[in-house]
Order: sequence, then C-alpha cells, then structure tokens
Amino acid sequence: MKYFLICTLSVCALTLAAAFPALGQREFLTNDEIEKIREAQEPNLRLKMYVLFARQRIDQLQQQIAKDKKGRSLMVRQLLEDYTQIIDAIDTVSDDALKRKVDISLGIAAVAAAEKNFLGMLQQIEESQPHDVDMYEVALKDAIGNTSDSMESTQQDLGKRAEEVIAKVAEEKKKVEALTPKDALKAQKAEDAKADVGKPTRKPPTLYRPGETPSASDVTHP
Repeated sequence: MKYFLICTLSVCALTLAAAFPALGQREFLTNDEIEKIREAQEPNLRLKMYVLFARQRIDQLQQQIAKDKKGRSLMVRQLLEDYTQIIDAIDTVSDDALKRKVDISLGIAAVAAAEKNFLGMLQQIEESQPHDVDMYEVALKDAIGNTSDSMESTQQDLGKRAEEVIAKVAEEKKKVEALTPKDALKAQKAEDAKADVGKPTRKPPTLYRPGETPSASDVTHP
C-alpha cells in the first residue's frame, strides 16, 4: 500500500510539472497558435500547423539577422529556442501517431520538404558568422542539430520508424518493471486484470472530438 501511495504521488508530481511550466519558463507558442494546435486534432493537420509556425520563426529570424539592430541578440536567441521546441513537437506528434498506427504520410511529406529548407537557412546564418553570434551560438547549434535529427527520422520508412517507436515504448516499460518490486508488480497486474473484467471493448483512440468525423479537407488543407 505504501509503495502504491509513493507511486501515485510521483505520477501526480510529474503530471503537475508537465501541466504547469516552471516559473519564468516562456511558452514557445503564442496563445493564438496554441488554440490552433488544439483545433488541429488530426495528426496530419497538426504537423502542417507546426511546419507553418516553424517557417514563421525562420522568416522572423532572417529579418532580425538582416536588420542588424542593436540589442537584437536576445530576440534572435528566443526565436531559435522557439523554433527548436517546435521541431521537437513535430517529432513528438509523429511518434505518437505512429505508435497508434495512424497514417501520417501527408504530414510527414510536408515536414520533410520544409525541414530541408529550414536547415539550409540556419546553416547560412552560421556560416555568415554575424558579429553577435556569440550571444546565441548555442541556440543556433541546437536548432541545426535538432533539425538534422528530425530530418533523419522524417526520411525513414514510416513502417520501420513505427516499429522502432513501438519497440522503444516496450523497452522503457521493461525498464520500469525491472525497477519495480516483484510483489508490487504482481499486485498491480492483478488489479489491472480485475479492472478489465466486464469492461466494454473500447474503440481505437482518436484525436477527433465527439461527433467529429474525418473529411477530405482534413488532409488537403493545413
């Protein structure tokens, strides 16, 4: 009982940490963008939306570099950090969809085409060595590195990538079980089995809201 209480408290702490960012931590999307992401329930639409936001950050970044105004380094660094987190979000959405066996070929095609351009633009900035690059060099290298890694994942065969994602989830589950006391693990499995008895079969998870159905426009418009 004590073990389960500790586990429950730990899960709650992690959930709260994810739901409420640390004080002073800046949100990488605007309120309007967050609302648009919430509305884009279908993974392909959500990926295209993130691509749009990433492109906007890159455009703003290039404008800042071209202007060379005094004190621009803070804005440049923030744009790079926001862009990097958007790329991370793209990978997260992709992996989650593949884990659930959702077809994201349209979204991935949009991501692949965009990231190639993004990487080229970031590398151009790095090669130009702006006079204030020391102020945002780490953020620039992170943006380049994350884009390269994301491109590598995007260029993978989706079937193979899905297998790797599922295998990774299974491996992480094994690690957690290995660290869990056998008695507690056995008791937890018994509780899970008992909870499943008489439970109605659930439909596959979906990102659509109740009453919503996929339409042709869902996969043809960003």
